[in-house]
Amino acid sequence: MEQLLTCGRCGDVCMEVAAGKTHSLGSAGPCSSLRQGRRWCGCRVLASLLCLLLPLGNTWLRGQQRTKAAARFASSPSREAETVPEGPASPDLGPNVLVFRPGMDAVDMQRRIQDVYRSQQHREFGSGRYALLFAPGAYHLNVPVGFYTQVSGLGAMPDDVTITGDVHVDAAAQNNNATTTFWRSAENFAVEPVGGTMQWAVSQAVSFRRMHVHGGMVLNQEHGWASGGWMSDTVVDGEVDSGTQQQWISRNTQWRRWTGSNWNMVFIGVTNPPAGQWPKPPFTTVRSVSVLREKPFLQVDVAGHYSVRVPALARDTTGVRWREEQAAGRSVPLSSFYIAHAERDTAETINRMLRQGKHLLLTPGTYELTEPLRVTRKGTIVLGMGFATLKPTRGTEAMIVSDVDGASVAGLLFDAGPARSPTLLRVGEPGIHHLHGADPTALYDVFVRVGGAGPGATEAGIVVNSDDTLIDHTWIWRADHGSGVGWTANLSRNGLVVNGNRVTAYGLFVEHHQQYQVLWNGDYGRTYCYQSEIPYDPPTQSAWMAANGAKGWASYKVADGVKHHQAWGLGVYSVFRHPDVTLDRAIEVPVTPEVQFQHMITVALDNLGAISHVINDTGQSTEIEPRVTPMLTSFP
Repeated sequence: MEQLLTCGRCGDVCMEVAAGKTHSLGSAGPCSSLRQGRRWCGCRVLASLLCLLLPLGNTWLRGQQRTKAAARFASSPSREAETVPEGPASPDLGPNVLVFRPGMDAVDMQRRIQDVYRSQQHREFGSGRYALLFAPGAYHLNVPVGFYTQVSGLGAMPDDVTITGDVHVDAAAQNNNATTTFWRSAENFAVEPVGGTMQWAVSQAVSFRRMHVHGGMVLNQEHGWASGGWMSDTVVDGEVDSGTQQQWISRNTQWRRWTGSNWNMVFIGVTNPPAGQWPKPPFTTVRSVSVLREKPFLQVDVAGHYSVRVPALARDTTGVRWREEQAAGRSVPLSSFYIAHAERDTAETINRMLRQGKHLLLTPGTYELTEPLRVTRKGTIVLGMGFATLKPTRGTEAMIVSDVDGASVAGLLFDAGPARSPTLLRVGEPGIHHLHGADPTALYDVFVRVGGAGPGATEAGIVVNSDDTLIDHTWIWRADHGSGVGWTANLSRNGLVVNGNRVTAYGLFVEHHQQYQVLWNGDYGRTYCYQSEIPYDPPTQSAWMAANGAKGWASYKVADGVKHHQAWGLGVYSVFRHPDVTLDRAIEVPVTPEVQFQHMITVALDNLGAISHVINDTGQSTEIEPRVTPMLTSFP
């Protein structure tokens, strides 16, 4: 039987193994030799040998893991040996959702994956949005992941879908620079990387969630810069090498070994965190995750029926949750969802369905909204696919979530329109403080962009009024490059404003807004891992003076009246483009015993300006020559 093999980087397909010819999955470059008809494509000999051995099987451990997964699905009498049937009512997910099944032709699957990647590889501000979904089973494929591309398994457990080959993200810029490798995700499947290690060279707004890597990972490309990133609910059997990553957050994960450090590496609820502690190495380790409900995900059963699984709320957790959560949570049939399509649906039609009690599944595309989407019922699920993008066109919010229990908003990109909005996503009503601790509203992989793809303006990216809200990974970005970018062009005062009490944020990335990046007015707030670049483009110091008279606006501001606040692992960086502009304080907080900050660093990334203090008037100034990156262990 012929086996599909593909080049690990160019994606060319070789079906000649049965004839004794080989084509390595481990090639790092284009396989011009293959196209010229030669027997060898110039790939490394070791990788070629691995490809020859691949059909013979995997190690005993991997075989056992796959056998267990197969047995779980085979336990149903309706299970077919090779395929998962589409079922009596296969949902219309639109042309940009590609659903793959093991019974499909492998060459055709590879061609379709490569077509998506060619479209998305360099489209940082393009309009394309894609989701690649894999029904339970085993696949031998090369899956490169480009901009605005979601790759997800449809099993109940990650090991229900196994991709053997090369699932990888390559650096988006020249010289292996991954600092602009944004907006992509991998969720809910297992990877068996040929060669033993998968490359995941990423930066902000990239989610690696609910995964099982039967091997190792490297989080950069050949030592080029990277500025990620996020990993959660994931098992890596081998080593994770962070390399040049400037900062990283790992939540509820486990691995054999972690290696590498740079400025700000945060580990929360990690089974085997690396040894060492702040400041050398710059590791922040928190034993357990205090409270969280994992992100909802799409799944399909053995009869081809789709549903969305909503894991249960859990407290004080360590390690992955998917090995324990099968008995908890709830599954919501897809028939309870309105499946929206950007090319046909308006805010009016979507809101009508929400009022009727439907949950919302947003298929890939950009939804231009003349009014906000309104989530008013408790427990409503709003799930985006393929970086579905919400863009207000009349200066309104893009979405308003009422002050209700248990709403979930996941997998969305909020893009500011040219008319200035009060905010793009608002959660709760101003001044209302109801208890939601038993069933909080949660935001997962929710990203904000102001400018970059065109003109955009908002007062704030996200405003959270509801008490007890959970934020699980967000990047709130006022663009520093692209189209419609400039101090008077893409306008945004604040990235995140928190007015609710007991709000918890994991993985808070906020950059380049014109006043406070984060303004925290609520009490008992908590942040685990904060990354921020302050704005590049204040034209003069006089144009960038805080209301309290300080030079510049602090990146992270806790309001003066707050009595209780905690934060762990914070990095604030400057990249000033104009001379004679400085920032007095990276972090500004009231001095009171229960406002506590752990592990802070400031960095100047160029030779203009400086950050004078880390927090309030504590901590020395950043310097370039010689480089000084002030680090504080705690405050007060």
